[in-house]
Amino acid sequence: MRFGSITGLKPGKLAYYKKLHANAWPGVLKKIKECNIRNYSIYLQKIDSSYYLFSYFEYIGNDFDGDMKKMAADTTTKRWWKETDPCQQPLPEAAAQKKIWTNMEEVFHTD
Repeated sequence: MRFGSITGLKPGKLAYYKKLHANAWPGVLKKIKECNIRNYSIYLQKIDSSYYLFSYFEYIGNDFDGDMKKMAADTTTKRWWKETDPCQQPLPEAAAQKKIWTNMEEVFHTD
């Protein structure tokens, strides 16, 4: 299963967000792998005067909801999100649901 999602990046948080991800915490990386996520990438794009983050990952497990709950319960991941979440500016759809990232529809894929 492939997942793409998007969120905004708050003004003034670009350097800090890049610094965090340049030195991602080993415990967070370990939990991502334990939760069956592979090929996880985050891309940055400036549109007009705003910055946006696009994330992509592949899920290889059998219980996506269970693995996401396991990740959300992890204390190291919770601490990481306390650093990253304040940097992000959810799109209106996600904000209305009290989420950070908006899922995207896949319209094309090739192997």
